[in-house]
Amino acid sequence: MRDVIALVLGGGRGTRLFPLTGYRSKPAVPLGTKYRLIDIPLSNCINSGINRAYVLTQFMSVSLHRHVRQTYRFDQFNGGFVELLAAQETMDAGSDWYEGTADAVRKNLKYLEQPWIKYVLILSGDQLYRMDYNSMMKTHLDTQAEVTIAGLPCTREQAKAFGIMRFDDTGRIEGFLEKPQTDEEMDLVKTDPAWIDSRGIPSQGRDLVASMGIYLFNRDFLVEVLRKTSYRDFGKEVFPAAFRTRRVMLHLFDDYWEDIGTIRAFYEANLSLCRQDSPFPLVSPEAPVYTRARFLPPAAIDGATISTSLIGDGCRIGRGSVIENSVIGLRCVIGENVTIRNSVIMGADMYESSAE
Repeated sequence: MRDVIALVLGGGRGTRLFPLTGYRSKPAVPLGTKYRLIDIPLSNCINSGINRAYVLTQFMSVSLHRHVRQTYRFDQFNGGFVELLAAQETMDAGSDWYEGTADAVRKNLKYLEQPWIKYVLILSGDQLYRMDYNSMMKTHLDTQAEVTIAGLPCTREQAKAFGIMRFDDTGRIEGFLEKPQTDEEMDLVKTDPAWIDSRGIPSQGRDLVASMGIYLFNRDFLVEVLRKTSYRDFGKEVFPAAFRTRRVMLHLFDDYWEDIGTIRAFYEANLSLCRQDSPFPLVSPEAPVYTRARFLPPAAIDGATISTSLIGDGCRIGRGSVIENSVIGLRCVIGENVTIRNSVIMGADMYESSAE
């Protein structure tokens, strides 16, 4: 994967995640005591052998810049890097603000012109999943695709929140319908469950395939389409035009995947990490999640009762306290005889003094 560059899109203002995004961008939102959402796509890249990535940002990006700069530092001999590209006004790109997903990439095309780059993997910075991108690359090469889109089988109820793809028996994508709400609309893009089964993925009654917002482009095609058009969004403009004349293929994925776009999704995803049967186990030796080393002491627990919970490093929990089904972030100080249930506590950047 040495000829692949990853672009992680930092997203917009994150209004649906407010107030979590009041002082930070969506990819910088904390997850599971010590991680940030940006750690998910970057860890997937590293575990897949992709060690060169750009993160495109524009809103409230100070803490994201600090986290990435302090975490993803490769040694000088392997050529790896993770660099942040903030929205900026340039002579060739014009306006400084990104006006959509495709526009964000267009304004940074100069970083994709290096001769070693053959493929561009475009990722979202606010999703929770574990994927080996080598399998997506295999689909891309085997099908001689110009673009490959990752898709997830879903139920009709789930489909109401996603863009749904229509494709032929070879997996070539022919159409796209954004957030269908009625059975009549869904029937236009439905898939034979037997086709999903034939790909080694149990359909389990699912007859629709949702776009995951993960795209693998041939670099030359991506540069061509963005230079020759003024398209601003991949899902709404680039792909509908490409379906007619270019080879756009589907890569099926069937594991846990969650779009952390709302407060409810953030809350439920965090609490799911506490369970022994978590759909996204943080303990995964073959595909770990990386984050910044903070050199904090282990949590100090003095006679408290804790069940089905995650306790962050540097926490102090007093005698007689009860914590159930909760995520307790870094450096939390919990006094004696405190009861916390079904909660996500974000943690702190520093310890307060006794006077504070």
